[in-house]
Amino acid sequence: MKRLYWDLETFSPVPINNGTHIYAEQAEVLLFAYAVDEGPVKVWDLTIGTTPPVDLLEALNEADEHWGTNIGMFDRVVLKHALPNILKLMPLQKARDLMVKALSHGLPGSLASLCDIFKLSDDLAKDRRGKQLIQMFCKLQAKNSKLQRKTRETHPEDWADFIKYAASDITSVRALRTKVPSWNYEQNAAEMNLWFLDQRMNMAGIYVDTELAEKAIEAVDVAQAGLAERAMEATGGEVGAATQRDALLAHILRSYGVSLPDMRADTLERRLQDTSLPDGVRELIAIRLQASTSSVSKYKRLIKGVSSDGYLRGLTQFNGAARTGRDAHRLFQPGNMMRPTISQSDIEIGIDAIKAGCADLITDNVMELTSNTMRSVIIPPPGYKIVVSDLANIEGRVAAWVAGEHWKLQAFRDYDKGTGPDLYVKAYSEAFRVGLAEVTKKLRQIGKVMELMLAYGGGVGAFLTGAATYGIDLDELARTGRDAIPDSVWAEADNFWNWSVDTKRNTYGLSHDTFCVCDSIKRMWRASNSAISSVWAKLEGAARNAINEPGENFRVGHVTFHRDGNWLRCILPSGRALCYPSPRVNDEGQISYMGQNQYTRQWSRLTTYGGKLLENICQAMARDVMFYNMPRIEEERYSIRVRIHDELITYAPDGLLYGPKHLSKLLAAVPSWAPGLPLAAAGFEGYRYRKD
Repeated sequence: MKRLYWDLETFSPVPINNGTHIYAEQAEVLLFAYAVDEGPVKVWDLTIGTTPPVDLLEALNEADEHWGTNIGMFDRVVLKHALPNILKLMPLQKARDLMVKALSHGLPGSLASLCDIFKLSDDLAKDRRGKQLIQMFCKLQAKNSKLQRKTRETHPEDWADFIKYAASDITSVRALRTKVPSWNYEQNAAEMNLWFLDQRMNMAGIYVDTELAEKAIEAVDVAQAGLAERAMEATGGEVGAATQRDALLAHILRSYGVSLPDMRADTLERRLQDTSLPDGVRELIAIRLQASTSSVSKYKRLIKGVSSDGYLRGLTQFNGAARTGRDAHRLFQPGNMMRPTISQSDIEIGIDAIKAGCADLITDNVMELTSNTMRSVIIPPPGYKIVVSDLANIEGRVAAWVAGEHWKLQAFRDYDKGTGPDLYVKAYSEAFRVGLAEVTKKLRQIGKVMELMLAYGGGVGAFLTGAATYGIDLDELARTGRDAIPDSVWAEADNFWNWSVDTKRNTYGLSHDTFCVCDSIKRMWRASNSAISSVWAKLEGAARNAINEPGENFRVGHVTFHRDGNWLRCILPSGRALCYPSPRVNDEGQISYMGQNQYTRQWSRLTTYGGKLLENICQAMARDVMFYNMPRIEEERYSIRVRIHDELITYAPDGLLYGPKHLSKLLAAVPSWAPGLPLAAAGFEGYRYRKD
């Protein structure tokens, strides 16, 4: 097999953080570095001549694979605009991306990080001077600089180093290709085909209502000015704007004697429920909550990234969530939009008002309105409609299937057939041992939080997070919920409270009764979900055994743990594996592995446990179910444009042949590797994206 390794160094007057596709529209290729197999690395300097070297053209035609790093999200995009004739010689089926290969196996995508992890020698490692050279030649210089652009002519010695740097990337990629595992990439044909589909999807993009985005920015600017005036009036001129956190905290303490720990939205929303809070503080908190809404930054980011044809592209990084293989979102962050706080009909009225420039006439909270209309910027092109479908409670279904929680699997099947109750009602009924008819709407919300937050070993803290998300008043729950809890369960929760206080463990600032109600709910949920609760220890035990006994298989239900050299693999039913590099078990039995810390972004040792392993498995399998069905969905002429968690946004031709019921049926098809897994999906169609 012949392999071509290649990499581009480019220049564009457009900042890369605006998005690769808008960057690429004005990009120039400066250097094209390449090598064939283990042959010498060569660099085509396009600032000297634009005729491709003969050996490069031969390699493009003859090579079986074209290897680079981040080529899907960057280099191929640039070639599309700057060197389209070269891209024609590089069919997608031959593309191989080291970054995606690394992400597929629990590794960081950065070339420099991979060089450090695999301890490449200095002659192979990514040139550490590269960042300086990129700043010099690939970007416009500062506006106050006499020389706006540095080139080969202005800095010939540095340019020579730049060419060496370009060549060093090739040597690094070539060395790393053999060091990064291939289980989830080249060796997995299905995954490769899914990556090709992902690339086509990212190149296609979503159509954007830029008028709505621009008018929303204008509305927010006006609203922010008004909120700043209100903040100044309410503080006697001491605070110039509600976004000035420290000044606002100091004023509230000095003027009202109220000490707030921070200005986090969840903190402020909780304090607003305190009826003893002075009216002046309540007003300032309300102003702050409005002023700190982040919608305007999303709109501005969207506007900067839209291509000249009105499409926003490059929104999802394949396998970007390295532990599970789910997508990571880029640029517009479509997976990080707030839940609607107003009705859809009010959102639609708001869109018209924003476009007409009179949003303030229909609402006192323009910031909230513009946050709610964020999804609405996604529209179809003429002649098409948006068709959306979302897998229903897919993680809960997978957790029950993996653990063998048979009553819950049957409950899902009954509900899907229309012969059984909603699962959140059923969950509350099972945990509290009450009849289904006794489960009110409020109690159903408790059942929902239980199901969404407790399946992975979470306790009071997890329930607290879910309660905040779904608007459950925990203090009211403490007052009204005690009678529904058996005395024996309450006694266990009370003992846990006392132990937590004695050992200075986190009680989350809750009162005794509120803490005990939350802990009791956790205990009752676990008792009614004994198979899921017991599978945590089984998974942890299997992982521990696999680490200690390399080469042996340890199976728990539908998954298998196996250690291959320096890798712990959890092999999923789909055949894909979750990968944990450099696994260890310490003297206390704690499992750890190397991974990227989600807070520091550093490569460091992380710990895991049974509940976390189940979470990884469920999220990974949810991803695999969706991805398994995507090729068939595309064959049926639904053009997939964005994947958001367990939801697909597609474009389909106008007409009756395409719709949410048909799409949902395709999305919820049970994979051949998951017999007995109950699946369901639902969605909507229309001419704007929304939260259904």
